[in-house]
Amino acid sequence: MSKKRVVVTGFGAISPVGNTAMETWEALLEGKSGTSKITRFDSTDFKTQIAAEVKGYDPLNYFDKKESRKLDRYSQFAMISADEAILNSKLDLEKEDRDRIGVIIGSGVGGMKSFEDEHSKLIHGGPRRVSPFFIPLMIADIAAGHVSMKHNLKGPNYATVSACATSGHSIGLGLRTIQYGDADIMLCGGAESSVTPMSVAGFNASKALSTRNDEPEKASRPFDKERDGFVMGEGAGTVVLEELEHALKRGATIYAELAGMGFTADAYHMTQPAPGGEGAIRAMRIALKDAGIEAGAVDYLNAHGTSTYFNDKLETEAIHSVFGAHAKMLNVSSTKSMTGHLLGAAGALEMIVATLAVKENKIPPTINYTVPDPECVLNYTPNKMVEREVMVAISNSFGFGGHNTCLCVKKFEM
Repeated sequence: MSKKRVVVTGFGAISPVGNTAMETWEALLEGKSGTSKITRFDSTDFKTQIAAEVKGYDPLNYFDKKESRKLDRYSQFAMISADEAILNSKLDLEKEDRDRIGVIIGSGVGGMKSFEDEHSKLIHGGPRRVSPFFIPLMIADIAAGHVSMKHNLKGPNYATVSACATSGHSIGLGLRTIQYGDADIMLCGGAESSVTPMSVAGFNASKALSTRNDEPEKASRPFDKERDGFVMGEGAGTVVLEELEHALKRGATIYAELAGMGFTADAYHMTQPAPGGEGAIRAMRIALKDAGIEAGAVDYLNAHGTSTYFNDKLETEAIHSVFGAHAKMLNVSSTKSMTGHLLGAAGALEMIVATLAVKENKIPPTINYTVPDPECVLNYTPNKMVEREVMVAISNSFGFGGHNTCLCVKKFEM
């Protein structure tokens, strides 16, 4: 039995550079940085005092006061992006079989702020001070649950947790769910809000974060020789995946076809990628094979591109290994140069970018690329967006623990 075709019919996002998907897209094309001084807490004593926070966010613009207290910030972001994705897809849920609509929304960390706040209550006030909402506030699956409950979606519902590969896994599993007939529509993505004292302190301890505190907007500089670590970001992204015949029947706008996915493990190290980017190589090759696409047909690659030494070097090596001579023909970019690293939400936001690149034939840049690194030699679309026909795009996401995902989207053709 042949697999069903799956298309992208909607998307939503809230990010450090825009409070909707299209605001985010336009900001990325303009090369805007979302990094600034941390406002979520007093970072005076921290090595890193910068992050890519969501700007101008007031939960009361989206939720009533009672509801907002029962939702960690990461769950709020997930619900906002999912609501936008449903609206963007023009789905009339009253006319749909909700048993055939599922939700897979993951988080790499979950409700870290809720965890920290309630732990402080425990230490300073004793166990009776801990909120009865603590557990459902902080667990990593609860965002998917809230989206399901709000819209009465009764198909497959769960969360993936694989660090920075989380929402790449979410979307790839949504693809498989539809391909094998277990749902007609899947809302898939990720959400994160980890700009908190424990998160920043922890990543500082592992020497993963940029400490370019005096130049926040220049701190995230993937593939640049002067990169010194990633910038933590926050936000969420959700895509609506739909079985092709179902989408055509209801007259949906089809942005792109999600044609393939590849999942692998490095089985090597807790945080460092495998030598030569071996796990990334296999993920990209599996995704292209799954999509039935030759490497030479790819036009754009949205890189994981974290702005850390080993990731950028080894991802570059992996791209050369997979694409060979065609590597120099690719436009590669890391939108993390602008959004920072959204951890578990990064893959979903970057999948939206790949989809819009295919739809609009525009490629966002890698900003802050000023000093070429002889160990990173590709066309990273430096500093300015490029217009070119994009028939096929792939998006990479790699996570601590050696998790690798690659998603392949292409222009929709009957």
